[in-house]
Amino acid sequence: MFALADPALVVCPTCGALNRVPVARLGSGPTCGKCKAPLFTGAPLAVDATMFDRHVGKGSLPVLVDFWAEWCGPCKAMAPAFAQAARELEPQMRLLKLDTEAVPTIAARYGIQSIPTLILFQGGREVARQSGAMPAQAIIQWARAKASG
Repeated sequence: MFALADPALVVCPTCGALNRVPVARLGSGPTCGKCKAPLFTGAPLAVDATMFDRHVGKGSLPVLVDFWAEWCGPCKAMAPAFAQAARELEPQMRLLKLDTEAVPTIAARYGIQSIPTLILFQGGREVARQSGAMPAQAIIQWARAKASG
């Protein structure tokens, strides 16, 4: 799906520690070297500004972010599809949920004007963006296509 130097740098979803994990072991249930929590849960991670910056800027995995808000009907409708996509895309990709109302600074940084908006990051940089609700298979196909090319 994508080329990663071995080992991958994976941010712990619990404590934020950076973990070196051999790419071949990403799918074997790795745990954090600091807090011993699982590095992958098969679910999107709700993040604040600090954890967003850590995952996007420090980890080596592609990061797919769902920019959403509690009051947004299409966002709520897409939430189960995004969760299903996380179960299929992890551990090759990290999926994050960022509430634009709770973290407006990050939403402003990326010029989020409509929600839901998905942004795919690789190497700390935005590589693709898609606005509007999508079903799970469309999210998965879009993310894989953009991450590989």
